[in-house]
Amino acid sequence: MKRFTKILSAGLAASLTLVLASCGSSASSATTTAGSNTSGSAEASSSAAGSAGEVTTLKWVTVGSGQPTNYDAWAEQVNAYLGEKAGINVDVEVVSWGDWDNRRNVIVNTGGDFDILFTNGGTFNNDVQTGAFTDITDLVQSQTPELYQMIPEEYWEACQIDGKIYAVPTYKDSSQSEFIVWDEQLAKDNGIDPSQYTELDQLTEPLTTLLNATGEASFPLSASSLPDYLTFMYDQMNTGLSAIGVRYDDQDAEVVSVYEQQDVMDSLKLMHQWFETGIINADAATKTEGDDYKAVSIAQGWAGAAQTTWGPGMGVDAVAYQWGPTIVSNDTVRGSLNCISANSANPDKALELLQYVNTDTYVRDLFYYGVQGDNWDYTDDTQTKVHKNNSDWTMAGYTQGTFFNVTQTDDVDFNQWDEVKELNEQATPSVLLGFTFDASNVSDQLANCISIVTRYKSELLTGTVDPETEVPALMDELRAAGFDDIVTEAQTQVDAFMAGK
Repeated sequence: MKRFTKILSAGLAASLTLVLASCGSSASSATTTAGSNTSGSAEASSSAAGSAGEVTTLKWVTVGSGQPTNYDAWAEQVNAYLGEKAGINVDVEVVSWGDWDNRRNVIVNTGGDFDILFTNGGTFNNDVQTGAFTDITDLVQSQTPELYQMIPEEYWEACQIDGKIYAVPTYKDSSQSEFIVWDEQLAKDNGIDPSQYTELDQLTEPLTTLLNATGEASFPLSASSLPDYLTFMYDQMNTGLSAIGVRYDDQDAEVVSVYEQQDVMDSLKLMHQWFETGIINADAATKTEGDDYKAVSIAQGWAGAAQTTWGPGMGVDAVAYQWGPTIVSNDTVRGSLNCISANSANPDKALELLQYVNTDTYVRDLFYYGVQGDNWDYTDDTQTKVHKNNSDWTMAGYTQGTFFNVTQTDDVDFNQWDEVKELNEQATPSVLLGFTFDASNVSDQLANCISIVTRYKSELLTGTVDPETEVPALMDELRAAGFDDIVTEAQTQVDAFMAGK
């Protein structure tokens, strides 16, 4: 099978270390024979490490739909390329979604065998505080300058805790934009022009029309896909507590009780109205799996995803129109991070691997699409389009690296990543971008409040209960558990952060 390669920039090639450090406690080592596919000075220079015969093997633990069935064929392809180019091999463990939380906790809490670990904002701060990850502040700039330069500065700021960088963000839809997604043909058949509806309260009429036309809930929800977008304009400060936050555009940075804010309460009341009229399904709060097909839904992403992801996923043609602002915050950036183990013997090589995934298109395509010749192929020698042969690849692309060097598929005539990049560039930064809440003084109160919100959240966000009675009941419990202590502590820290900006 013909193997296609992409030549790295001369700057990156020149920066590759020619003498490799041996692999240590958290990674195994292997020796391979470098391949002979080289062309030009940059290619020859970049393969010098591989030609020395020494290869550092790095363990990367991530989440997805489980280990790919053709993993061995994929590993052979990617490791032949990386071994030749940089003297690196990768051993990827893809943990299934259902097993992820437990597996991740075991790995982190035992200082497990990994060099790179996918993580997100829900656990990132705590894991850094416990010493799980390497401080890469200096290393990422000195050893992988191309990686550092390709990711915007504010995204690195979002990965800082106490002024130090502990993660490489996956530069993708790292800002948050919410879109109302429609079954285009169903809307058309019922005289609905989706482009006319850009606010939640405008949706009641068309949703009622679709409910009456189909006899099915037109805005189905489930406990596994709660509409957290109802509070997304409030920066939760990485607390994990949706009931507390600072509105992204509040220059006074007041820490507030989110569910008691008028804009959020209005949305909750609207959800309850939809639930009572059948627009939202009656079992929404207890439904463990979301429906594949949804006549209308709200999803985070970009408009082009209606054609590339949302529509195909439902088996229909879909269209999407933005609702709300585009925001970049710690929460949005930290939704997908890769961290290097504090026990890794080769943090420099781990960063180099992440640099390849983010800057070398061939490596990125292998991670994103799977086995070349099985899951996908380039359509011609120009390598400007990919044809997907199937959808069997079970690694989650969003966990790996940037979207912006993924080769586009041949089933669309536009580059959807251009839209994503534009949304990122136009995003409004949260006033708390770069701020991380230190919960050590209120850790017990925070844990108790998170537990309380978890009990209420499903029924509240699906509209199953009346927010005018449920929110006061929720807040009574939260305040009895120390919610106001958390607010006071957060406000003190936020004020100090704002004063230092």
